[in-house]
Amino acid sequence: MIVERLDAARLAGHQAGLADLLADTVNGGASVGFLAPLDRAEALAWWEERAGDVAAGRLTVWAAHDGDRVLGSVSLAFPAKANSRHRAELVKLMVHPDARGRGLGRGLLTTAEGAAAEAGVTLLHLDTETGSPAEHLYRSAGWTAIGAIPDYAASPDGELRPTTIYYKHVAATALTR
Repeated sequence: MIVERLDAARLAGHQAGLADLLADTVNGGASVGFLAPLDRAEALAWWEERAGDVAAGRLTVWAAHDGDRVLGSVSLAFPAKANSRHRAELVKLMVHPDARGRGLGRGLLTTAEGAAAEAGVTLLHLDTETGSPAEHLYRSAGWTAIGAIPDYAASPDGELRPTTIYYKHVAATALTR
């Protein structure tokens, strides 16, 4: 398995695989901000819209692939405000349903946490559907839940679900952002 940080050019080269991953993840029941059924064209358009943020350094994306298809991804979103440069949001941690249970999610999470520290980030935050399998991953990786917001987002089937907010302090190793 290769985990690769994608610059704008590499993102373009992996957009089809990332679109398949996103559609399969949502259509498999994971709540990552989309309703099912999610078709490939909509997923592809969403990834294409991320290219500007990647090129501008506002978003960092990693893809895990086996050479043939993308099996996982994770991103860090960096705020533009000067008073927020010490933090980032972990977004769209996805593992293809066929690849779950083999440590890929933890590997992607560790990759993003390490890259955040190298970028001078000291605080990460995220939100995830309350009661989802992702919560076990975050808690076991040292993330702290700070509370849940009821009816925050619709699950892929359209049901309003609570979302739990998490944070984690990471030790910055440089101030390069």
